[in-house]
Amino acid sequence: MERRILLVEDEPGLVMTLGDRLRIEGHHVEAAGDGQTGLDMASAGAFDLIILDIMLPGKNGMDVCRDLRQRGIATPILMLTARGQTVDKVVGLRIGADDYMTKPFEMIELLARVEALLRRAPAFGAAGDIYQLGPIRVDLRRTEVVRHGKPVTLSAKEFQLLRYLVEHRGTTVSRETLLSEVWGYGGVTSSRTVDVHVAWLRQKLEEDPRQPQWILTVHGLGYKLAG
Repeated sequence: MERRILLVEDEPGLVMTLGDRLRIEGHHVEAAGDGQTGLDMASAGAFDLIILDIMLPGKNGMDVCRDLRQRGIATPILMLTARGQTVDKVVGLRIGADDYMTKPFEMIELLARVEALLRRAPAFGAAGDIYQLGPIRVDLRRTEVVRHGKPVTLSAKEFQLLRYLVEHRGTTVSRETLLSEVWGYGGVTSSRTVDVHVAWLRQKLEEDPRQPQWILTVHGLGYKLAG
């Protein structure tokens, strides 16, 4: 299964070398050259792993890591630095990094660390009953939704609809299927009911409900959650 990796690194040579090697290993790699861009990409996209340099232009890697964790984004983070002081490692792990490597490093060791983190992190940012959709964190067991670190209040039916879309992420689901599986019909026969609830979810979860990034319309077929 292809895993999505975000590489936040300002050394072009390392971006090219490491990016190419990770792609050879079968992964999809996107890159950011500064901390703020990395933070924005990690907050907006569903990545399975973030490789994050500490020494970055603008916002440093420590700040990026801390901000991501404060936003409720649980994507595994492997931190890189040219410095070897123990204090850096301690601080990095304390603010939420999952692993730490000092440059220069052997490529084979980094790949082993990457694979170990990916094995511990289920695909698409899911951890048991917890799913990470960019800045949106959905805890199915606790029936909780958090966006940018702030709780989102959903009605029971809105949460049931979101749950179904999350559990079938990447699959186009027809309105008829949603009416059957989420509403159980129960006298509700109009697909307009689905459209209205989707619109309500978008208002609460999307950055721009008119141009949704997560809950997508597949014209003539239904809806799907991006993934």
